[in-house]
Amino acid sequence: MALLSFERKYRVRGGTLIGGDLFDFWVGPFYVGFFGVTAVFFATLGTALIVYGAAIGPTWDIWRISIDPPDVSYGLRVAPINEGGLWQMVTACALGSFISWALREVEIARKLGIGLHVPFAFGMAIFAYFTLEVIRPILMGAWGNAFPYGIFSHLEWVSNTGYKYVNFHYNPAHMVAVSLFFTTTFALSLHGSLILSAANPGGGGEVKTPEHEDTFFRDVMGYSVGTLGIHRLGLFLALAAGFFSAVCIVISGPVWSQGWPEWWNWWRNLPIWG
Repeated sequence: MALLSFERKYRVRGGTLIGGDLFDFWVGPFYVGFFGVTAVFFATLGTALIVYGAAIGPTWDIWRISIDPPDVSYGLRVAPINEGGLWQMVTACALGSFISWALREVEIARKLGIGLHVPFAFGMAIFAYFTLEVIRPILMGAWGNAFPYGIFSHLEWVSNTGYKYVNFHYNPAHMVAVSLFFTTTFALSLHGSLILSAANPGGGGEVKTPEHEDTFFRDVMGYSVGTLGIHRLGLFLALAAGFFSAVCIVISGPVWSQGWPEWWNWWRNLPIWG
């Protein structure tokens, strides 16, 4: 069904959380709403602040521009704008725009009478960002423990944080998160390739049905989760990957401050090894 003919089915009134009919409007095919307005406001302001930071900074090189958090000596205080205060404002704008977008998704879901799976999934990504930029710095007592906004500076922060704990790959939650990311990619690549193969049979054959798809996986793996089940599984794996990626960083510093290889000494010291 073409988008224009389907538009009357989703352009319905109601479902708003704030503002009622006052903000219940569209721009072209896009629903706006109160939270659409706030998302645009925070995103525009945050971008302008980053451009301002580049203007007062030492370079316009897109790779080297960096909005750095305050020095750890400021603790959790509000810093002067040129000494980390700009980073604090950009972080507030980022959270404002992310949360606004998620709440806009809630309003769209309410309009369509569907579940809140999409805003919930996006909320997990927001949670991972919030963990890095707010929860972990608060637990460690200084905004300076958050990552900067910049391409090279962000990559350097990731590298330095990994080396700070000797070898970050020994972080158990990191192991779980990486395994889940790979598993998500593997599961959904199997699903996507199955759909393409069923919808594009060779030799001019007929398009295959879900029964054929289920039979294929029963023959290959002994079990098929079904057409709905694979999407539930993919969502679960993706959300779990995001959750454990947040866990792996929040326990690095607030919970464990030594090298992660040393954490595994408990395994080496088990009495079963004699």
